[in-house]
Formats: sequence, C-alpha cells, structure tokens
Amino acid sequence: MRTIAAVRGFPPAVRLLLVNQLGVNIGFYLLIPYLATHLTDDLGLSAAVVGLVLGLRNLSQQGLFLIGGSAADRLGARGVIIAGCGLRTLGFALFALGDALPVLIAASVLSGLAGALFNPAVRTYVAQESGDRKAEAFALFNVFATTGALIGPLLGSLLLFGGFRVAALTAAGVFALLTLAQAAVLPARAVPRPPGSVLGDWREVAGNRRFVAFSLAMVGMYGMESQLYLLLPHAARKATGWAGAVGLVFVIGTLASLLLQLRLTRGLAARGGGRGRWIAAGLAVSGLGFVPPMLVGGVTETHPVLLLPVLAGALLLYIGLMTAQPFVMELIPAFGRGQLTGTFYGLFYAVSGVAAAGVGAGVGWAMDAATHGGPAWLPYACCTALGLASAAAVTLLQRCRALPRVPAAAAAAATDPPAPEDPDPPAKATSAIPAPRPPSETR
Repeated sequence: MRTIAAVRGFPPAVRLLLVNQLGVNIGFYLLIPYLATHLTDDLGLSAAVVGLVLGLRNLSQQGLFLIGGSAADRLGARGVIIAGCGLRTLGFALFALGDALPVLIAASVLSGLAGALFNPAVRTYVAQESGDRKAEAFALFNVFATTGALIGPLLGSLLLFGGFRVAALTAAGVFALLTLAQAAVLPARAVPRPPGSVLGDWREVAGNRRFVAFSLAMVGMYGMESQLYLLLPHAARKATGWAGAVGLVFVIGTLASLLLQLRLTRGLAARGGGRGRWIAAGLAVSGLGFVPPMLVGGVTETHPVLLLPVLAGALLLYIGLMTAQPFVMELIPAFGRGQLTGTFYGLFYAVSGVAAAGVGAGVGWAMDAATHGGPAWLPYACCTALGLASAAAVTLLQRCRALPRVPAAAAAAATDPPAPEDPDPPAKATSAIPAPRPPSETR
C-alpha cells in the first residue's frame, strides 16, 4: 500500500512511465532469454551466427546510447520514448515473422536501437517530471522494473508451449500497446532550440572530469548487476542440480524490491550525509553479496540446502543495488546543465554497457577456469573485489568533494508526504530537462 500511495503522489506522466517500465521489462524478458535457444534449436544456426545476431543487438544498443540521450535533449524525451518503443515493436515482430539471416540481423539491430533511444529518454522524462523527488521516483522505477523482470520470463515460459512465434508476437504486442499509451497520455513539452551542436554537447559532457570519474567509478555497479544473469544463476543450478532454482534468485529480488526499496531510499535520503556515502555503501554490500555463494562454490555435491548461501548472496546484491541506484540516477544530471540531462544519461549508459560486457567476459573466463580445475572461488572473488573497489572510488570522490550536492529540498521531499495534486495545474515552463538517474537485460 505504501508503494501505491507513493505512485499516486506523482504526476500522471510519471505514473505512466512507471507502469510503462513494468511493461517494457515484461515484453523484453518474455522474449530475449529464449532467443538464443530459438536460433540454435529451432533454426539450426551455428553458435558463431547466434553470437553475431545477439552481439549486434548489444552493440547497437550500447554503441548508440549517447545518440539516444542527445536526441532526448534536442528533440524532446517524449518523441524519443515513443520512437524507441515503436522500433522495438517492429524488431520483435521481425523475430517472430522472419527466419532468414538478414531479417534476424535487422530485427536484432532495431531492437538494440530501440533500447538506445528509449532508456536515456525515459529517465530524462522521469527526471523532468519528478522535481525534488527524483530519488524516490527512481526507487519506484526500480520496483516496477524488477517486477517486470520476474513476470516476463515466467510468462514467456508459458507462451513457449505455443511456440516461439507466439511469445515473440506477444512481446511485440506489449510494446505496441505501450507505444499507443505513451502517444495518448504523455504530455508534449516544447523544447527550446539548443545552442551549439551535438558534437559540442558531447565534448562538454565528456570533458566534465568529475562526471567521467564518477562514471568510471560506477562500473562495478552494472558489472555486478550483470551477474544476476550469469554467475548467480550458474551457482543456483550447480548447488541444486535443478534449472528451476534460477527463478528463485529473481523471486527474492522482486520481493526485496517490493518490500524494501521505497523505505530504504526514503530512510537514507532523510539521514543525509551526502549521496556518495550511500552509493559507496550500496556498492560494498553488493560486492559482499558474492561471499556466501563463494563459500559453497567448490562443493561438488548437489543439495537444496546449498541454495541458501546463493539466495543470501543474491539478496545482499539486490539490497546493495537498491541502496545505490536511485541516488546514482539522482546525481547524474546534477553534474552539468539541465539541458544536457539526456546526454549525461546517454554517456553514463554507454560506459556502463561497456563495463558490463567487460566484466561479463572476465567472470565468464574465471568460470571456465574453475570448470577446468582452477579455483572455484575465483569468479566470486573477482566480483567482490570489483564491488569494494568501486565503493572505494566513490568514497574518494566524495571526500574530494567531486560529487554534486543534492539540494536540501530533495531530502525533505523524501520524507514529507506528497502534496495533493492540483487538479488544474498551470502549464510547466519549457525546458529540455531538469536535473537525474539511470539502472536497469536491461531492458
């Protein structure tokens, strides 16, 4: 009930984007986890071709985040959100209707481009509309995203009984409905003509040394989050010998998000002490989340009891992410001009995407080494070290006063009950974006 009351305290546009993120993650996870199996088992493609198709999706998304962010700044976040959802509708429909390699490549590129447009733009819009309650808005955003990431695979597994095309067309239908809802409900905002060029915007953001340092310090957060889809599922299967144990990792994350996310963000914001303090604490907790599964990583027998350390580790990882992410998203636009919020998010996403890919490759190598006689604790130790190193880097930035300060009004808004909405609010002043955040395949 507390979560529902908090959602109702935001403007209609923010409410729609929260529900929108639930739908986005349902549609995404309904299809993507099963795509590789479809390409190999149903279409008989080689592993190299499957890697090409999946790699193009990741490359087109991560490589174009900056363009999506700039588009949100210069064209308005609303139109970019709608375009991104429309492109994903088309991409997922192509996966359902085409088996030829050129069609699959086009579907993969369109799906990735959609994410590159949608992700920075939707966070820009949430930042625009949530005022001093940015951290709380992004906490709720995480709740809806995590819930969608649980529902999507479960629904996909049921739809697959009717075949992959049924699942893919359903996912495309979800995004089509979201596109129509956004076009109908999201209010348009006039976007002032921006000064200078896109390249000038990129140079300004990339030349912001405090922001670049913060982005690099945060690579641990998305690197560790990516292990929810690699290392921890592997640990759950290995501990129990049961593929269904993977789902429990996501169930515990969803329950933690629903029960704790809003309370955690409000409580920490009220305590003050600087956002960097809580971001560093969250990173450290996430890193320590890999210690419990590391303790049983070398056990060769399977037993349900061995799943408990894995779930404990997953819970710590989720709690750490829930602690850090809303404040990370709140800080990002505060590093520079409000008119460049989308560009800041875009660059942050690009750095995070590269980091997640690099960490995934490194952890995958450590997992292979453990399989072939190497130390079983190695991949978990790497993740713990990454989390603690990122926490130390953020702490250093905080002590050097390199992180922007959040206005006191924002902390007060985290604990004060929301004011009742004006049933006939005045028109808002036009601006490309006021100041905060990005998280969560993601998505």
